[in-house]
This record gives sequence, structure tokens and C-alpha cells, in this order.
Amino acid sequence: MDQVYRGEDYTFTCTLDRFNERIRVDHYNGNLRSVAAHIQSIFTNEYTKCIVKAKGEHVPFFLSECYTYEGVIQSYYSGSDAHLMTLYNGAWRRNSQTWLEEDQLLAAVRHKQVSPLKEKPLMRKGTEADAEKLAALYQKVFAVYPTPMDNPNYIKKVMRSDTIFFLIEESDRIVSAASAEVNRTYKNAEMTDCATLPEYRKGGTMRHLIMALEQELLRENIYYAYSIARSRSFGMNAVLHQLDYNYGGRLVNNVKIFQDWENMNLWSKLLTKSAE
Repeated sequence: MDQVYRGEDYTFTCTLDRFNERIRVDHYNGNLRSVAAHIQSIFTNEYTKCIVKAKGEHVPFFLSECYTYEGVIQSYYSGSDAHLMTLYNGAWRRNSQTWLEEDQLLAAVRHKQVSPLKEKPLMRKGTEADAEKLAALYQKVFAVYPTPMDNPNYIKKVMRSDTIFFLIEESDRIVSAASAEVNRTYKNAEMTDCATLPEYRKGGTMRHLIMALEQELLRENIYYAYSIARSRSFGMNAVLHQLDYNYGGRLVNNVKIFQDWENMNLWSKLLTKSAE
């Protein structure tokens, strides 16, 4: 649930995410001390994590308020970086047992040779008529997902809210899909909802879909892309690395996804016209 909070000398927009036990502040203006005090008042015990997307010049202030620096989304604000500052209400949420393992996975991603792309598959832009089949795909790929992507009505809702889907079909079913959640105010988009059935995961299927989304975004005058990938997913991190996304840090126990709470890696990219 998104809410706008206002005071005499400030405003901020906050997402209250009960499923993932977190609050997230995406935009703020005005008196920083007033903003921070109000955030603290709504960061109650029903939430265990608070995330603020901070402007670069405000990072020292949030550090002075005992926030932790977890990463950066490059060019998020129309070319200026967003710095992710966090607070925690639970020690279990702050600590990760898989951090070193994920460091090793990331090192392996960086050393992996770029695998050749198969011939470009037949892809198309998704429509509301695809909602049922998309929901079936997400239900099959993810036992747990941070948003209700197994609900066709939710998928229709996000499509109406400026989320673009591209998909690949075979035998009257969707076998792979990805989306771009567009922020026209800041000319950015989050590459998300990436899912492929296991038997179709070779040959660069997801790379093709993301490249198609990138070109669609450029046609719509969106110039900056980012993605938040499961830190334990070698394949998804490799896809983003091979598409020249820049690693920007790791968010601790950020969401419930796949099977449990997971750390998430930040990746971002300045979009350019494809050579294809």
C-alpha cells in the first residue's frame, strides 16, 4: 500500500509492505530531520526492515541517523544515483547466513564466459489477455513471490499501472516472461518478474526478453534500467552481468521469494540503442 505523508516542511511517499514486513520510502522532499522522525514513527514492530532511497548528498545524514548503507541504483533519479539506506527492527533480519556463499557466486558470475545466444525466439508484448497464462507461469516457477503474480487480476492491475511485459510462447502456453515497471517521472524502469520454465533456460532466453524490453523502453523515452535479483540465482545474475548491468550492492533479507527470505543483488544500466 502506497501512502503520501505531509508535514509543514516536508513530504514523502512510502510503501507499506506487510507481506515482506518492510516499509520503503521512494521519494521525499523538505526537512530531512522531519522526514526521518516521521519515518521512525511509522516503522513499528509489525515491520522488520525500512528502506530509504536517498539522494547522494543526503547519505551522511542518514548514516548519522544510524541507517546502514546497502547499495546504489545508478541513475535512478533521471541520471542521478539512488542510495539505499536501511534500518532494522530485528537482528534476524539484519544478519545473513549466506553472504560469503553469495560473494563466491558473484565472483563466479564475473568470471563466466559470455555464452552464445541462440537465434532470437519469437517474442511479443504481453496484454491483459495473457494474464491467466502469465499467472500459471509464475505459480509454476516460484513457490513464494514478493508480489501476487500468481493472481491474473493482479497482473492486469500492474499492466494498467505502466508495467510492460514481453513473453515467449510454445504449445499454447507461456514458457518465459519478463517485465519492466516504468517510472516516467524519473525516466527509469525496474526489470522484474523474470521467469522461465526449467526446460527452456538454455540459449539466452531471458537475455533476449530483457533486450527486447530495453528497446521498448527506449522507444518510450525511458533511459535508465535496474534490476533486483536473487543473490542465490547464478543464472539471473549472469544474465544481468552479461547484458552490461553494473553491480551496486546487496540488500539483506529483502523479500520472501522462491522458498524463503533472500538477499537481493542490485544491478543498473544506462540504456543504449541495440546493434541488432
